[in-house]
Amino acid sequence: MIAAELVGTAQVPDGVELRLMRRGDEYTILLERNELMNTRVSNSEEALATMTSERLGLRTGSEWLIGGYGMGFTLRAALKTLTADATLTVAEIVPEIIEWARGPMEALTAGCLEDPRVVLVNDDVAMLIDSARDAYDAILLDVDNGPDGLVRRVNDCLYSNNGLLNAKDALRAGGILAIWSAEPDDNFTKRLEKAGFAVDEVRVRSRPNGKGAQHVIWFARKAAAPAKAAA
Repeated sequence: MIAAELVGTAQVPDGVELRLMRRGDEYTILLERNELMNTRVSNSEEALATMTSERLGLRTGSEWLIGGYGMGFTLRAALKTLTADATLTVAEIVPEIIEWARGPMEALTAGCLEDPRVVLVNDDVAMLIDSARDAYDAILLDVDNGPDGLVRRVNDCLYSNNGLLNAKDALRAGGILAIWSAEPDDNFTKRLEKAGFAVDEVRVRSRPNGKGAQHVIWFARKAAAPAKAAA
């Protein structure tokens, strides 16, 4: 068996250390002993984008916000589904994640960060959400292992009652807040509903062959604009 090699480390704001490991052509990002992401298992991260797109339908000039680049699986899947006039803002708070994407994992990245539709922001996605009103057709969050923050405790604010209300305000009418999680969380489903979203909770396997761990994606839709009365 090929031994795992340490490629690099990164410090998440708050002091948590991430490690990028390589075994042959396989890459893993670890938080202590926890595997946050792996190049072999990407199905649910891709589904975060593809299933959001299916629910929204074809829209021209779409504006999406993606919280957390990770290994870029969600971004690349989104780019395949959206039109040429779409804009995808990617918020990644750890600069080394992008350095790894453009460095040792360049082949996997496949130039997605240079796509003209992509706007890369080195900042907290919560800041972008809090400052927006009726701005996005979709907000996709994969910034932690789910609503129970593991990587950054401050991420909890995204999943709080106020954080969800801010996300709803940042969405356009009929827009979708999509959130990836390693585990189910019934209390979080209730918080989404309390915030006024129509919620669809979906279980997705980590591998495209229907095997691997079962992850959860919440698709929370903001109410559509009321129909205008006939003149």
